[in-house]
Amino acid sequence: MTTLDFSPAPGPAPAARRIWAHGRTEAMLLARNGEQLLLALVIPIGLLVLGRFVGDRFGLSDPNLVAPSVFSVAIWSSAFSSLAIATGFERRYGVLERLSSTPLGRTGLIAGKAVSLLLVTAGQLLVLLIVALVLGWRPVLSLPALLVSLVAAVLAVMAFAGWALVLAGRLRAEVTLALGNLIYLIFLIGGAVFLPVAAYPQVVQPVVSALPTAALGEVLRHAALGEVLLWPLGVLSGWAALGLLVSRKVFRWSS
Repeated sequence: MTTLDFSPAPGPAPAARRIWAHGRTEAMLLARNGEQLLLALVIPIGLLVLGRFVGDRFGLSDPNLVAPSVFSVAIWSSAFSSLAIATGFERRYGVLERLSSTPLGRTGLIAGKAVSLLLVTAGQLLVLLIVALVLGWRPVLSLPALLVSLVAAVLAVMAFAGWALVLAGRLRAEVTLALGNLIYLIFLIGGAVFLPVAAYPQVVQPVVSALPTAALGEVLRHAALGEVLLWPLGVLSGWAALGLLVSRKVFRWSS
């Protein structure tokens, strides 16, 4: 005779399931946010269309350089501005403090945010890739260049996210909103994320080349031409390590 056990067995879900559920939820919330969509898709698609027809006036003489430049902008917007703003307001309203006290924990919360960021970035790049191909983008396919660009993209996400958490974890939400958007625009114009380093005055090119936005942009632009560029990986690794270290030191879970 079979005995059924109906006694309660409360307990948290496995860690991987908790992290995946949180990451998926955050990704869905970001996708429904109008301001985040503006940064993630509307502005990059606008730059893609604009650069396709008048890119030569902005230092993008080769049409194949427009799409990778826009991909760089997309990664920059999602991994820095969007993350900083969203996390800043979550911290202000006590969301981080409450979630960190659940079985998800602080480690799971950070891991869930990483999953969310990867999902949003992947979806964003997929949409932009389709638009770029429709507009006539034809990259030179090279496996080594593709692998290097993937490594650069991951390092860039880590670097941008680290510094986004520095802002969101230390400043008030309104200040994070204003400063995050300001930094986004400054680097969009002067950080060689959209324009190649060669488009800037020669005297400032060494400084611009040391920026993580420039390193990402240069890797992706060269990869679109089938070329492998390795020096930006060192720049991105340094910014990623420093950003994550600083964010760990200064991040506060409550305002």
